[in-house]
Amino acid sequence: MGHSVSAAPDADRVGEPGPHRKALPALALAALGVVYGDIGTSPLYTMSTVFAPGNGLPLNAFNIVGIVSLIFWSLMVVVSLKYVVLILRANNHGEGGIMALLALAASSVATRPRLRRALLIVGVMGAALFFGDSVITPAISVLSAVEGLEVAAPGLKSCVIPVTLAALVVLFVMQKHGTSGIGAVFGPVMVAWFVVIGIAGLVNIAAAPVILVALNPLQGLGFCLHHRWLAFVALGAVVLSLTGAEALYADMGHFGKRPIRVTWFGIVFPSLVLNYFGQGALLLVNPGALSNPFYRLFPQWAIFPMIVLATISTVIASQAVISGTYSMTKQAMQLSFLPRMNVVHTSEQEIGQIYVPGINWTLLAAVIAAVLGFGSSTALGSAYGIAVTGTMLITTFLTFFVVRYAWHYNWLLCVFATAFFFVIDAMFFSANVLKIVEGGWFPLVTGAVVFTIMATWGRGWEMMLAEARVRAGKTPLKPYLTSLLERSPVRVGGTAIFLTPHPEAVPHALVNNLLHNRVLHERVVFLTVVTKEVPWVPDSERVTAQPLCPGCYQVTIVYGFKDEVDLPQTLVTCKPAGLAFEPSETSWFLSRAALVPKPGRGMALWRERLFAVMLHNVGNVAAFFELPANRVIELGARVEI
Repeated sequence: MGHSVSAAPDADRVGEPGPHRKALPALALAALGVVYGDIGTSPLYTMSTVFAPGNGLPLNAFNIVGIVSLIFWSLMVVVSLKYVVLILRANNHGEGGIMALLALAASSVATRPRLRRALLIVGVMGAALFFGDSVITPAISVLSAVEGLEVAAPGLKSCVIPVTLAALVVLFVMQKHGTSGIGAVFGPVMVAWFVVIGIAGLVNIAAAPVILVALNPLQGLGFCLHHRWLAFVALGAVVLSLTGAEALYADMGHFGKRPIRVTWFGIVFPSLVLNYFGQGALLLVNPGALSNPFYRLFPQWAIFPMIVLATISTVIASQAVISGTYSMTKQAMQLSFLPRMNVVHTSEQEIGQIYVPGINWTLLAAVIAAVLGFGSSTALGSAYGIAVTGTMLITTFLTFFVVRYAWHYNWLLCVFATAFFFVIDAMFFSANVLKIVEGGWFPLVTGAVVFTIMATWGRGWEMMLAEARVRAGKTPLKPYLTSLLERSPVRVGGTAIFLTPHPEAVPHALVNNLLHNRVLHERVVFLTVVTKEVPWVPDSERVTAQPLCPGCYQVTIVYGFKDEVDLPQTLVTCKPAGLAFEPSETSWFLSRAALVPKPGRGMALWRERLFAVMLHNVGNVAAFFELPANRVIELGARVEI
């Protein structure tokens, strides 16, 4: 397993293709448009959810100050200290996100197989919860923005759900066109958003400056000690102010640490603090504003423009999560946690801009179900927190193993560095567990389904590779070829490339081709694609080729989990080694395995059947590898695991 230890400077990503990084101002503006949409739109629904009648927290001055203090110090400790200061250092060749962290943590304990397997299970759970988060985020964000219609004109309440669904459908339908066209406006729109919500907060603070006592952490502590159980319940809603913190880490590979840190401390954090304090001040002066404290910050004439700005901002927030889901799906596919699916590249300039149709329509169906099922942003708030806090908890857990085994820090230092944040994350997660009945079950069920799929595919694929190794031990490839050539088979012109997951095994496609066609090509290449647990592999380490016997070669191509996969283009690099491929004379042979589930061996029978279904309906492997459709031949094989 390849792995890298990194507390790297904000230079180019190691091994990443492409041009040098842009200047800091351009990167900072782009980061504002991509990274902060989710956490930046949290003020739309956080305060109203905290004081929702179902939570039982009375609206009075003591509670308002206490909640605002908790929100401020949660942003300070969890986002500023944990993510921006600590976890942004845990990069895998410059890449962030839970899949990159999982790869780094797993590779750092590669010599401890049991621990590595346990970390993989926990990491896959985190990735599965992220999928649950990616369903709730578009639903709650866009719905909370459109709910401003009720504030502007109560008679428009019946239009909230239809307008929300229309905006979401348009958003998902537009995904196939990519984000490059509208990406340029994301940054300026979010700048306008943060400036406006910051000014609105500041104006309201001026009307009740007493709210500033919430800067004192003793106010939040006093609130917790006074209410105890009610305060614990309130934490489940306070955590909504932290939604989107994972995006700071996940999008690090696009922008680097410095632009994210500069924008967080320079504009995002101050604007959020001003807005939350402004909402607190407004509630002190006018408790009736609780129906929608965010929109009540603004004068009546500004509400409709704010609804438009908020809707655009929440669409941007949703876009960031949707794009992140595509990216994580692709990484999971290359790390063998998901079956191959069709991946469409939507930009010729930006290799990271992709579209996964299967994931897109599945997400849309789930988001529509969430909007119709919950009906309001306050109700969705109950479902939101558990996915967010679960992912945060797992991120902290994995970070410990990176700090200890990849960075080799002192054991006690590692414990103290992560235990503090782990306890805080555990408190937030525990508070949200209370909301399982109210809606927390939704992301948990979504996550459980995704986890089952990922764990079953990963285990099934691992067992198929093990089966190939056993077969290779019985009939190694090189002796098989030697014996075959001794029988002087009929040779035909051109090149045959057999894709095989195990370089020592005899591919089923070769055996079946000889059985049915009784010919062997003039040149035969056995090609194995390996994905390392690093995001990028340097071109100098991409391809290795070695002869097996006259006219037969073993080629291994190595990718990182963020590299773009294009086998024909990659094989061009074999030309200096004497392996020049003429596309019109090259045939690609793939084995399509038909799994035969057998009770009593391998996985549970139901999991084997699930794996067999996924294997049968696996996406177009030829398209995933960018193979020419008219030069691909698939041959079937029956496999037992």
